[in-house]
Amino acid sequence: MSLIEIKNLTKDYVNEDVVTPVLKGIDFKIEAGEFVAIMGPSGSGKSTLMHILGFLDRPSSGKYLFQGKDTTEFDDQMLAEIRNESIGFVFQAFNLLARTSVLENVKLPLVYSKRENHDAMATKALEGVGLGHRLNFFTNQISGGEKQRVAIARALVNEPKVIFADEPTGNLDSKSGNTVMKILQDLNDQGKTIILVTHEMDTAEHAKRLIRIKDGQIILDEKIKQRKLAKDQGELIK
Repeated sequence: MSLIEIKNLTKDYVNEDVVTPVLKGIDFKIEAGEFVAIMGPSGSGKSTLMHILGFLDRPSSGKYLFQGKDTTEFDDQMLAEIRNESIGFVFQAFNLLARTSVLENVKLPLVYSKRENHDAMATKALEGVGLGHRLNFFTNQISGGEKQRVAIARALVNEPKVIFADEPTGNLDSKSGNTVMKILQDLNDQGKTIILVTHEMDTAEHAKRLIRIKDGQIILDEKIKQRKLAKDQGELIK
């Protein structure tokens, strides 16, 4: 059983009488433990696809099976539970709360969790991305690269089954971006499923599989023969 299976998936946006097709008959599977890059130019449909895969939007037609279950049968409460417990998100803009500590930001997904020891869980996640020394810093006191690592820690804190990273290096310099990709690669090596959305080949090559989308359709789906290995930036993650 695949972690994710998409069958003839479509997505249309309707504005009054105008129907704009964005995704057109998408088919693929993603197995647990894969690192997949979804790549395409602006307007190709890659972000729309990620929003559907991450339960932030629903398809217009077709099937989306998550862990073998048909997601069209999920009600809003079940979707919210899956987003909180099984999915982690990392966004280009970080989406951190301002004037709030790093630790409190990482604890946010635990608000609706039944788990205990939230401080310990958040601290462990931050230590995992090399930010154990920044727990009580406010988000306006840390660099852009550190903000993205806080976002990764927040995505990890609930121990999700899959992490979605939408242009995670888009707002970073090359050095910080390399550190972020190193963390994602390490997480994948530990067994985490990573789905990366990007328009840059240099970023996509850090994955193990590439799905290329153009005009709402898959034009390429292949393994990356020689994975680009991100180097450890010691001064950033020590």
